[in-house]
Amino acid sequence: MTGSSAAALLLPGVLATAVDRALSGGATTGGALPLAAVLALLTAAETLAQYAGPRTTAEATARLRAALVRHLMATGLSPDRRTTTGDLVARLTASAAEAGLSVQAAVYAVAQLAMAAGSVVALGLLAPELAAAFLVTAPAGWLLLRRQLRRTVRRGEGYQEAQAAVAARLLDALAGRRTIAAAGTVDREIERVLGPVPELSRHGRALWDSQRRVAWSTGLLAPATQITVIAVAGYELSTGTLGAGDLVAALGYATLGLGGFGAAQSFLDHARARAGHRRVQEVLARPRQPPGLRRLPPGPGRVELRGVTVRRSDATVLDALDLTLPAGRCVALVGRSGAATSLLAAVAGGLVTPERGTVLLDGVPTDEIRPGDLRAAVAYAFADPELTGATVFDALAVAAEPLPADRVRAAARAAQADTFVRRLPAGYRTPVRDAPLSGGQRQRLGLARALARDGRLLVLDDATSSLDSATEAAVLRALDDTHGGRTRLVVTRRTATAARADLVAWLHEGRIRKVAPHDELWRVPAYRRMFLGTDDTTDAPDTEDVIPAEAPER
Repeated sequence: MTGSSAAALLLPGVLATAVDRALSGGATTGGALPLAAVLALLTAAETLAQYAGPRTTAEATARLRAALVRHLMATGLSPDRRTTTGDLVARLTASAAEAGLSVQAAVYAVAQLAMAAGSVVALGLLAPELAAAFLVTAPAGWLLLRRQLRRTVRRGEGYQEAQAAVAARLLDALAGRRTIAAAGTVDREIERVLGPVPELSRHGRALWDSQRRVAWSTGLLAPATQITVIAVAGYELSTGTLGAGDLVAALGYATLGLGGFGAAQSFLDHARARAGHRRVQEVLARPRQPPGLRRLPPGPGRVELRGVTVRRSDATVLDALDLTLPAGRCVALVGRSGAATSLLAAVAGGLVTPERGTVLLDGVPTDEIRPGDLRAAVAYAFADPELTGATVFDALAVAAEPLPADRVRAAARAAQADTFVRRLPAGYRTPVRDAPLSGGQRQRLGLARALARDGRLLVLDDATSSLDSATEAAVLRALDDTHGGRTRLVVTRRTATAARADLVAWLHEGRIRKVAPHDELWRVPAYRRMFLGTDDTTDAPDTEDVIPAEAPER
């Protein structure tokens, strides 16, 4: 843009020289060659600007989106849950794209203003009256633009928020499309999804109205300014103050100076970009735990939670909780629906950092461990696993370090997944999108993915809930045989699974109520009611002795 502006400012002066030479009867080549050189420079600069502008916008947008994704991955399960998935999608797509315009808009605005300022200076050098004539309309243009910029920022934020609301509702509808179809509420759901559209339309019309007002006003101011400058220049020519070449230069500089009005659109684009940037920064400004720097030394996999407190939506979910997972043992974590067992499993494995308290893995606080070491030491399997990767094999082998094929297949056999995977059209090389998988089969693939990784802690977050009893028993037997030396934390709501564990940790009202073998806890009526489906929230104190929350290793 600098080269383009410089060439544009040189052009009227060079053109004036050529005109003067021609009128004086001098050699035309003396003025034509500089004119041709300036035109060539201007053409090259404009061509480069047309290429550089979109590329700069695309690169800025890509950087913002990458920063958002990295930040979201680093924060993991956000404790405040202030942003829905749909809203995050809208910020990642629409808001980041708007924010990406900021660099290009700012460069164009600065270049246009610099060119306008240079033109005014050039007019003043020709005749001070010309510069004064040009500046007569500048205050009116500035006041108009300032007002519209404020409206654009406000309306831009409202427009993007309405976009986010539509996206959030649409994602909810897509996730529950089978339920919606079964209930026959498609029309009602469409109405719900499109509920924010009137607000979106209102803000959109306001944005277009701002652009219309600016275009209409500058469309009047620009000719008025140009006519004023031409009139003054004509008068100066009639009095002999200006020559014919100076008149041509004055007309050229006046035209370039009007580019300052063109900066209005760049300022409007920049205002929209500011609105998008604010929405992106709202996410990026949320604090995240700084990555740990300590190496994790070798260890057996003992996990200790000391005074752990986690809040959700201004409510304490885990309250000064203490729990120890003995090394190499299997601990079942149970609790009634809504007891935050999955949250506690995430805290134990370092996916969530508590507001207060400490989580230790083999004596090292998890928030101080290098992320790569922590993720290599802890493997997770979830109730509804997401299978990432092009093929089924890729989905099973996903890890920071490549996994050997024999280990992946061994893990699939342990998870009772090898048989149905080999029956897929291309076996392990079947694209994930083409693999017709049931909920139980997805769970077994999620288990296989966790079992394929080395590590000292294995967390199964309700990861067998979709398996039938026989398959679950086979998986748990294989787990004992092949991974019996690893510390295991198993979130479950099944009696048989809890009974297989070495110890059961009973989570109740944000704290570990008891830790003991299942057969001992079974004597407690409230514990039995959880599995029998008659649990309630008004349990009276049990008469049995309370077993300590931190059971001794056996």
